Amino acid sequence: MLGHQIRYEQLSFWRNPQSMVFTFVLPIVIIGIFGAVFSGSEGQDFFFGLTGMQYYTPVIAAVSVLGACYGQLAIVLAMRRQTGVLKRLHATPLPAWVYFAGLLVHCVVVSIVDVALVFGIGALYGVDLPTHWGAVLLTLVLGAASFCALGVGVASLIKNSEAAPAVVQFIQFPLVFISGSYFPIHAELLNTIAGLLPVKPFNDAMLALFTQDAGFQWRDLAVLAAWGVIGALIAVRSFRWDPRPE
Repeated sequence: MLGHQIRYEQLSFWRNPQSMVFTFVLPIVIIGIFGAVFSGSEGQDFFFGLTGMQYYTPVIAAVSVLGACYGQLAIVLAMRRQTGVLKRLHATPLPAWVYFAGLLVHCVVVSIVDVALVFGIGALYGVDLPTHWGAVLLTLVLGAASFCALGVGVASLIKNSEAAPAVVQFIQFPLVFISGSYFPIHAELLNTIAGLLPVKPFNDAMLALFTQDAGFQWRDLAVLAAWGVIGALIAVRSFRWDPRPE
């Protein structure tokens, strides 16, 4: 049943060309623009001694995982609830854990493709690839799982599909902004606060794998795991299969 559900989610995604193209093209366009801007530049204090591409390649990869596993998932679940898809699924013998496990595996697969594309473009601009691939895989899977749990948790709080994009962006934009995804943050207090939230630890773990030839970033992974547990608890307590009455 789990294999069937994973296959269903994959087919639903790959047979939607518009969603598929924008999921993969947007990170490629962004990293390509940064490559054109920062190509050949030297390390700068603004980027903590890194070149612009050394900084943005792992960060854009992290943002693509956030978008695929948090933003898109929350919106898709809100739409499926609003259209009655979730209610019909809940009436079938399909266990709830199989449905959500299928979503998780699907999001991880999409995230791996996204990250591979960003890494590939970065390598074309001379960014060295990480050597600790086991740490990369664990960081990627744990980040994807945590953001999926948060996506389901946020979807549980969304009343209707029309409000889903606004609610998702209301939460996502400030987190991405203060976590250094758009540009490095040098304010110590803001970095401390952002380090307790889910996005910056993921960014930092990816940066360390690229720029410090580091292995497992256990502190950052622990923060990610904690937020994944919080999202899962919210989802378990609040998730609804049927639309809320207007």
